[in-house]
Amino acid sequence: MEQKTHTTKDGKTVVVLAPTGRLDITTAWQFRLKLQECISKVSSYVVVNLSQVNFIDSSGLTSLVAGMRDADKVNGSFRICNVHPEAKLVFEVTMMDSVFEIFETEDQALESMPRRIVR
Repeated sequence: MEQKTHTTKDGKTVVVLAPTGRLDITTAWQFRLKLQECISKVSSYVVVNLSQVNFIDSSGLTSLVAGMRDADKVNGSFRICNVHPEAKLVFEVTMMDSVFEIFETEDQALESMPRRIVR
């Protein structure tokens, strides 16, 4: 799984995670732990790039929901981008495409991050 960080124009650090292969019962727990680690130690602003994930099952969706909740708990932000066509159907059938903020590209997801409020 690729992990990189991006700094927004207003200085916010965003973690970009790009898992590969399948996000299923055998890999979802490891992905979940990685999300927890990133949110607690690096940044509560996360983009998950799913371009290299060709299969997602309910365990994979659960790990994504948990990551979104973890980010929300600490006033962060959670975005998904580049959903592989084969995996996109799972989001649509389960109506999770209305739960997640899903973007076509990584750049769009990064640009959508909320701006830091300066007082």
